[in-house]
Amino acid sequence: MKTFIESQKNISKKWFVVDAKDQVLGRMACKIATILMGKHKPNYTPFLDTGDHVVVINADKIRVTGRKRDQKQYISYSGYPGGISIETFDQKMNRQPEFVIKNAVRLMLPKNKLGRSMLKKLKIYTTTNHPHQAQQPENLVMSEFQKVERF
Repeated sequence: MKTFIESQKNISKKWFVVDAKDQVLGRMACKIATILMGKHKPNYTPFLDTGDHVVVINADKIRVTGRKRDQKQYISYSGYPGGISIETFDQKMNRQPEFVIKNAVRLMLPKNKLGRSMLKKLKIYTTTNHPHQAQQPENLVMSEFQKVERF
């Protein structure tokens, strides 16, 4: 018996809306990464982009556990002497709440061209309004999200 491999032209992509209000950052990012990769589908193929599109709303209302608000740091280095900038989670949330979620999801995706194309299917907004109503997205409740067992 041969293994069935899904063709790129046969893959159907859906749209999901995730409300980030009062969601824990890491747990939510893990589930979003699973949807972007397509691991929740029975026809998951590791070398193809079988995942769906995800729209995250209320990105500025996420929460973290423990003391991450004060201790978690985002470090960026320009390459010049003295060009290092360090921001705590709280400072980054005040300035760029979309970056925090995007970065958490990005680090859970593959580190190659396929992972970068998967990340383009993630749309993040700080309010409840988003311009993707025409795609008829389905609401995805994180507590009800279950990974589909393939075997």
